[in-house]
Order: sequence, then structure tokens, then C-alpha cells
Amino acid sequence: MKTMFTDCRIVSLHTDVTEQQGYQVQENMMIAVENGVISALGSSLPSDGFTHVSLENRLVTPGLIDCHTHLVFAGNRANEFEQRLNGVSYQDIAAQGGGILATVNATRKASLESLIELALPRAKALISDGVTTVEIKSGYGLTVNDELKMLRAAKMVGREANIHVTTTLLGAHALPPEFAGRGNDYIDLVCNEMIPAAAEENLADAVDVFCEGIGFSKIQMQRVFEAALSHGLQIKGHTEQLSNLGGSALAAQMGARSVDHIEYIDLSGVEALAANNTVATLLPGAFYFLRETQKPPIDLLRKNHVPMAIATDFNPGTSPFASLTLMMNMASTFFGLTPKETLYGVTKHAAQALGLNKGQLAIGFDADFAVWDLSEPAELSYQIGVTGLHARYLNGVKANDH
Repeated sequence: MKTMFTDCRIVSLHTDVTEQQGYQVQENMMIAVENGVISALGSSLPSDGFTHVSLENRLVTPGLIDCHTHLVFAGNRANEFEQRLNGVSYQDIAAQGGGILATVNATRKASLESLIELALPRAKALISDGVTTVEIKSGYGLTVNDELKMLRAAKMVGREANIHVTTTLLGAHALPPEFAGRGNDYIDLVCNEMIPAAAEENLADAVDVFCEGIGFSKIQMQRVFEAALSHGLQIKGHTEQLSNLGGSALAAQMGARSVDHIEYIDLSGVEALAANNTVATLLPGAFYFLRETQKPPIDLLRKNHVPMAIATDFNPGTSPFASLTLMMNMASTFFGLTPKETLYGVTKHAAQALGLNKGQLAIGFDADFAVWDLSEPAELSYQIGVTGLHARYLNGVKANDH
């Protein structure tokens, strides 16, 4: 299939976002797409044999990519939100069976079909924000069967919602109650049963670990990563969210595509990211919802030219926000990122965090793009609630979202 898109105002992303011309809008452009891939761009292209589609001088960006979500789960934690605002501590809520274990219990009880049904509106909310690719993690099952159930649901969400989905096994998210006091035994289960089962069914693209005092240690994370790599899966980490355990540096040294949260990362950790071309994924929704005060070291990341991605971290406990453009705004208002940096963060750098050939309007990249009724790219980080999305294209084919 060959399609020529004409009358485009293309937002092109240059190599380094820190350059003065980090992006530019090119007027009156054409985009040639063959077999789902961009084959040519220019102001005048030979178009014999192509189907012509005019985008009527609208702004065209790469399709947005949400590279960190927990979109599949059952239940909600609105009651805990209310309890916290009424002065009940997180520890008391957890002692009452709340916190992540409340979501685990609800997710274990839910059928595959109900998990899909619950996740679809969340995916559609992201779609209305111009998202064409979303990463979905497991992590609320914490048994082999329930983790695989979540990954199957994630793949079905992609097919039913018409959005590209990458899946991440986050079996090492929390210690399930049946393994209380036996963290290493649970890691044995993750390494010896969960990862091989997910790999055998081709259900996961990557494996993630929550490396934190309330999660798993660096040694345990290393064991999980070694198992993942031995099965040909990518690795990534929830690291340095609440403290500095050095997990980011270890993950980067082992080849992690990204490390996420990183509020407490130090200079040695940042230098490890830079040396290993590991993406720093910022999650401002969790920072906001938890009313944190420790910000990621943005200037240090900039100084070391570490690519920064931005994601929703959509989840029921700490970031219940299904809007990637809201995260762009939060990344600017809370962390001080420029609109250029936020656009890179949800396109080029988000694609890098997932190891995908997406996120750029350039020859050889997948033809996933968003078409906007906007005058300039900065509006994506500026206006909340009215995104201005006109259409999404996946592999050069218009998605029937409206």
C-alpha cells in the first residue's frame, strides 16, 4: 500500500533536543508511506502510483507514545485517596488490606474478559490525546497465572482499541502476601517460572523490577534481569523513586532501555545512564498525586545529555491519570521541561525507552503520526482538556477514533 500525504505542517525532531533548533515546523510538506513505513519526505515528491490524502495544512507530529503504564487492573483506590485526605496514614490503610494488595486481590478475582473491559476506556482516553503506542505492565497478579492473564489482556486491549501495545512483565512489583518474609523465594518464582512462561507464549517484550526499600533489592533485581536477558527480553527498572539504592546505575550497566521515576538518582547514576544510552523516564503524575517534593535532577540529566521520556504511569494507587498531554504540562510546570523537551519525551525518547522504530517523522520509521488542529507544537504542553486532535494514523492507515 502506497499513500502520499500532502499539505502537511510537519514537526521534525532533530538529533539533540538541547540544540537551539530542537524542532521546527516545515510547511507545505509531503509524506510518502509504503507498507506502513515512511519512504520519503519533502516539499515536492514524485507521487505516481500513490493514493493521495490531503491533511489540509494541519500540524503533524509523530504519534504520541506512553512508555510507562499499568493500564490493566481491577478495582480502584478512590476510597484510599479519600482516607488519606482525612488523615489516615498509608501504613494504616495497608494494615486494613489496602494499598497495592487491594488491587492485587481485585485483579486476581477478575476474569480475562473483565480486565479487558475495564482497560478499554483507559486506552481510549489515551487515544483521544493522540497516543498511538502504549506500554502496559503486569504486576497486580503476582502469581504465574495471574501475571500471564494480565499480559494477555494487554495484548487484547491493543487489538480492540486500535493502538500499538508493548507489554512488560512486572512480576517483581511487590511481595505477595503468601510469600511474606520470603522475598528470595518469590524471586525464584519470577525467574524460574514466570519469565520462562511469558517468554514461551511471547506475551512480554520486556521485564521490569521495582527496586526500592518497599520493593526488591539490587541483588534481587540483578537476578530478575539476568533471567530476562537469558530469554531474549528487554529490561527496564522502577528505580530511585523513594530513595537512592543505586538501581538505576545497575540497570543501565546491564543494558536497560530505561529507568523510571529516578527522583533520587545521583551523579554516578546519571553518568551510568549517559554511558549506556539509557533513557530517564519521568513520571510527573505520581510526583503530583503523592505530593512529593524531591524532583528528578533535570539539570544534571541535561548536562549529561541523557534522553528524557515522559509517561503517565497510569495506575490506581499513585497516578490515576489517562492523559499524556497532562503529563507534558506537569513535566513543564513541576520539573521545568521546555515544550520541546516534553514533545521529545512523548515521541522520540519514549520510542527509545521501548526500543521501537517509532517516534520520528523520518525516512525508515513507522508511519505512526497524529494530526492536530493546532497552530504550534507548544500547545500540546499548554492547553489541557482540549487536545485539538484531528486524526491518528497507524502505519499510514487512518484510525477510526471519532
